[in-house]
Amino acid sequence: VQLQASGGGLVQVGGSLRLSCSSSDPTDGIHAMGWFRQDSGVDREFVAFITWNGGSTYYTEPVKGRFTISRDKTKNMMYLDMNNLKPEDTAVFYCAATTRKNYLTMGNTYAYWGQGTQVTVSS
Repeated sequence: VQLQASGGGLVQVGGSLRLSCSSSDPTDGIHAMGWFRQDSGVDREFVAFITWNGGSTYYTEPVKGRFTISRDKTKNMMYLDMNNLKPEDTAVFYCAATTRKNYLTMGNTYAYWGQGTQVTVSS
């Protein structure tokens, strides 16, 4: 599974962005997809995941109520709608996919990764 993330950019505090993640391959066997982020000098952080078939979602606490993860199975696409962005959201955002069903908030669970897209929130 090859993933490609897009949609990052520079936005002011309180602004919005939509990140997209496309898969060039069929997603058969994929159980979940997720978003992670990493700022310079900081460990990679889990943001959200969505189960591919059931659509169940889970978010890290700092983004709850502001970010929404979704997927379009017909297009093999995943999205992250980010609202009310804050300076601390600044990071490179990565999309990832996994066939595993457990530990979905952990990066090591995911075997497939996109290249990352930069999100910068200016104050």
